[in-house]
Amino acid sequence: MASNDVDLVHCRIGKIEGLEVLQKAKTLSLRQNLIKKIENLDSLSALRELDFYDNQIRKLENLHNLTELEQLDMSFNVLRKVEGLEQLTRLKKLFLLHNKISSIANLEHLAGLEMLELGSNRIRVIENLDSLTSLQSLFLGTNKITRLQNLDALHNLTVLSIQSNRITKIEGLQNLINLKELYLSHNGVEVIEGLENNKKLTTLDIAANRVKKIENISHLTELQEFWMNDNQIDNWSDLDELKNATSLETVYLERNPLQKDPQYRRKIMLALPSVRQIDATFIRF
Repeated sequence: MASNDVDLVHCRIGKIEGLEVLQKAKTLSLRQNLIKKIENLDSLSALRELDFYDNQIRKLENLHNLTELEQLDMSFNVLRKVEGLEQLTRLKKLFLLHNKISSIANLEHLAGLEMLELGSNRIRVIENLDSLTSLQSLFLGTNKITRLQNLDALHNLTVLSIQSNRITKIEGLQNLINLKELYLSHNGVEVIEGLENNKKLTTLDIAANRVKKIENISHLTELQEFWMNDNQIDNWSDLDELKNATSLETVYLERNPLQKDPQYRRKIMLALPSVRQIDATFIRF
């Protein structure tokens, strides 16, 4: 087999064996199988991408020979720990979505990591990320995180998603000066604050929180998407806070007290003339 890309999706494979012939393979996909253990991969040292999405793997192990690996997808397995990645120093993307991981650990060797997906796990604390200075995207949605902290070293972060957690305060973002997209929906945030240094934000999602007032964002002049639905905004003058965002295209404000106003859409259009979409509906001209 000379093929560089090997695809064994949905083949009811229960055990990894007989793949030694794939010595030159660059990508190997074993998605949606019944694999319980990572093994017998030592000869595949040329691999750049390895995909175990949707299997039954319990432990990250036996990957030490795959030193060329740049992308590893272990989403939808039953991993309890992040481990066994010490030799994968070229890793750029790591997907660990929907496992049973309770803490962020053992990533310090992955200085080149650009994307880390840890959504839908059991993580309670943001920690042990200091060595990931190349990280551009961090996804932590649907965990049990109560506090935004320990993000100071991530100078290159452009996307931070921490939807559906237990955050009550926007804080700890002062060093993330390159942040472009911040997703904080479905938390318990009460006040918009702590974004003084995040002047490059183009997307701000604070939907489904407990915010009563749009404030402290008039300096976010690059904003294009502002999602604020399902909060407690009741004062039309709050929209003045968005006037400096001359490229603003989309605002979501439905299911706030404001929406009860029969002139709801018209008032938004007048206050924010650049907007092309209000809630899920485009503006017709």
